[in-house]
Amino acid sequence: MTRLPSPIYPVVDHPRWVHILGGAGARFIQLRLKELAPEALRSQVIEAQEAAARHNVCLVLNDYWELAVELGIDYIHLGQEDLDTADLRQVRASGIRLGVSTHSHEELHRALAINPDYIALGPIWETKLKKMVWAPQGTERITEWRALCGDIPLVAIGGITCERMVSCLRAGADSVAAVSDFIRVPDPERQVGRWLVAAEKTGGSQN
Repeated sequence: MTRLPSPIYPVVDHPRWVHILGGAGARFIQLRLKELAPEALRSQVIEAQEAAARHNVCLVLNDYWELAVELGIDYIHLGQEDLDTADLRQVRASGIRLGVSTHSHEELHRALAINPDYIALGPIWETKLKKMVWAPQGTERITEWRALCGDIPLVAIGGITCERMVSCLRAGADSVAAVSDFIRVPDPERQVGRWLVAAEKTGGSQN
């Protein structure tokens, strides 16, 4: 199995978080930007890419595969709707690694057919950040997905805290993603440390 850069995977909404969390030790960060004008979008992605390079962060860009290909981002993360329009041949030809969201067996089978570099399962618990049509999956589904994914790494996401991260890793997740538990806490840098220590104690470690 190709290992992911880290068992902890912050998802952030602004490039400043790549600098803050990367400086605190996070090595695998997704930048999820929404509703920006093209110039602002490009500027923020470049800012995040520069911060990632400074802090040795493996950067993941959500959705914008064409910009990711142009700029040479490490990973692109696509939802099921994005798969309908993305040129996967171009993504693969560029050498960019690919992560895909899944919420059901049908979506998992579709993701497995394109052999991504990781598969994400969610929401594990209820999340308030996005309106989800999918009910919480629970950690039992992580174990099921782990068996079905074979050698493809598995990311758990949705309603996850530092305490819940431990149960996700024990259930079979290779990396655990979260938004609020990193960027909506009083001390984000300390929170990265808490997650890293908890992951290491659970058996997860960075490459």
